[in-house]
Amino acid sequence: MTAPAPITFDPHCTRCPRLAAHLAAVRRACPGYHARPVPAFGDPAARLLIVGLAPGMHGANRTGRPFTGDFAGILLYRTLHRHGFASAPESRAADDDLTLSNCRITNAVKCLPPENKPTTEEVRTCNPYLAAELAELPAGAVLLALGQVAHNAVLRALDLRQSAWPFGHGAEHALPNGMTLLDSYHCSRYNTQTRRLTEAMFDDVVGRCCEKFEV
Repeated sequence: MTAPAPITFDPHCTRCPRLAAHLAAVRRACPGYHARPVPAFGDPAARLLIVGLAPGMHGANRTGRPFTGDFAGILLYRTLHRHGFASAPESRAADDDLTLSNCRITNAVKCLPPENKPTTEEVRTCNPYLAAELAELPAGAVLLALGQVAHNAVLRALDLRQSAWPFGHGAEHALPNGMTLLDSYHCSRYNTQTRRLTEAMFDDVVGRCCEKFEV
């Protein structure tokens, strides 16, 4: 008998007790919020997968779409639009007309963590979903990790040693499975306002993703 395919997403997942309790409290306080695991968004046949950290309280956790409705998504979607991946420069709501072409966005942790900080165990618990997503990518896919947690989650999902592939903004890693992993600092409000990550720096990394294949 053929084993069932790994599950890429479970909208009812409660594997992490702390996160499940936090989301339940958010639903009570903000009944109009999505406040559940957030699915990936974009082209199901994409060759570029962008991996973030986790949903933001008033962004993806509110809207149900990654990087939508908060500051972190402003630079991301504007840059994706500039490089031909997004049909519009702004993602306003999960039911707007925005589409992604040859690009998909997901998170290392699918649920909102308190203070935007998932624990190491929560990242590990959610990792099988990311592993299943990576397994569905076509040959030669490009991965863009936004931040070190996302970078390490990708390596864990591919069963690769983190010490062999260190994170660094702008770093490019040719992985043994034929995929390419590029790193960027996360496009968070803190990183952009402190100029740790500038628009030019982020544009350069996304542009290098484009160089790996025709958009």
